[in-house]
Amino acid sequence: MNNPASSPILPPKGKPKGRHPDKALSAAFVRAAPPGRYCDGNTLYLFVQRSGARSWVQRLVIRGRRHDLGLGSVALVSLAEARVMARTNRKLAREGGDPLAERRRDRNVPSFAEAAARVLAQKQAGWRSEKHPRDWMSSLHRYAFPRIGKVSVSEVTSADLLEILSPIWYTKAATARVVLQRIRSVLDWAVAMEFRAANPCDQLRPVLGAQNRVIRHMRALPHREVASAIRAVRGSRRSVAGPLAFEFLVLTAARWGEVRWAEWEEIDDGAGVWTVPAARMKAKREHRVPLCRRVLEILDQARTVDGHGPFVFTRGGAKPLSEKTLRRLLNKHEVAAVPHGFRSSFRDWAAEKTDYPREVVEAALAHVVHNKVEAAYRRTDLFERRRHLMNDWAAYLVNDRERG
Repeated sequence: MNNPASSPILPPKGKPKGRHPDKALSAAFVRAAPPGRYCDGNTLYLFVQRSGARSWVQRLVIRGRRHDLGLGSVALVSLAEARVMARTNRKLAREGGDPLAERRRDRNVPSFAEAAARVLAQKQAGWRSEKHPRDWMSSLHRYAFPRIGKVSVSEVTSADLLEILSPIWYTKAATARVVLQRIRSVLDWAVAMEFRAANPCDQLRPVLGAQNRVIRHMRALPHREVASAIRAVRGSRRSVAGPLAFEFLVLTAARWGEVRWAEWEEIDDGAGVWTVPAARMKAKREHRVPLCRRVLEILDQARTVDGHGPFVFTRGGAKPLSEKTLRRLLNKHEVAAVPHGFRSSFRDWAAEKTDYPREVVEAALAHVVHNKVEAAYRRTDLFERRRHLMNDWAAYLVNDRERG
């Protein structure tokens, strides 16, 4: 076999055919090899990523199951050291031992459940919703932990994941995708921590197959029916804050999370502006909302309900309305829509009944400009034009209520 250090012919990639090579690589080739996987012999491979990162991987059969063992970065483990490690592991495996178990004892590799808890602790600081961390862990508790919760994160296999996902891949398609994404996050962390060489999730999609997803939009009312929905909800006797919050949401075309956590200090009655802080916006960017006359009246009514706490719409004391308040209110009054759907009603009204430019309507919905060039040059939030738009939206709803 030619010496890879001096010959332009590269060593064969992947699993070799014919006579197995022995010490096929050289230190010079290891330093300069292009992206790929190269066999040195005796189950040892050099793995070069597109980023240029280089590491040693040993492909070994341990107690009847094939495993890829990461032996470390080329920067830390020389070719000679990698060969010694590979020989030691191979000898132990042939004698019936388990090199993985030896490494776990040395490195204290966590179980999948322990790794998931560490990943959650890392991620949740950047999440806006208080509910999302609970949902994130709950899905793993229900679907993943019964099979792999106690399994070392280094030993989770693609076969394990197929056992978890196959029963729900078509019957609960959306849930299955979420569970796969969260399992992938845990195993990506394990790869980054060098507890394993690769993520078995990468092998699953071709095996599981296409789900042929059908896009289902959130339930929304035609804009002609929005005024009657406001009228119906106003008649609620169980709550005062809930109907006020609902009408506020419709008139501002805001998201429920933005309305639910709205604070009095964000409201400027004199200027007719509600400034939603970046931390509560989906785009992580401060958003100014123009307030029409009817919205200011709603705020005055809200102050009489409970204007002493920090939140505009409360269930008593210093607590905001619960997340399910509006859904329950709409269901009770047989309104065939979800809170977020009224943004769609507003969007359809603006397109069908007005001549406002698309960028004004999109700015009212706080949508991000995805074109990077356009976003770089657009420095205005079109506030005054949006004020006219929102006043027209309120007038349309009032006129419809009067006709109703």
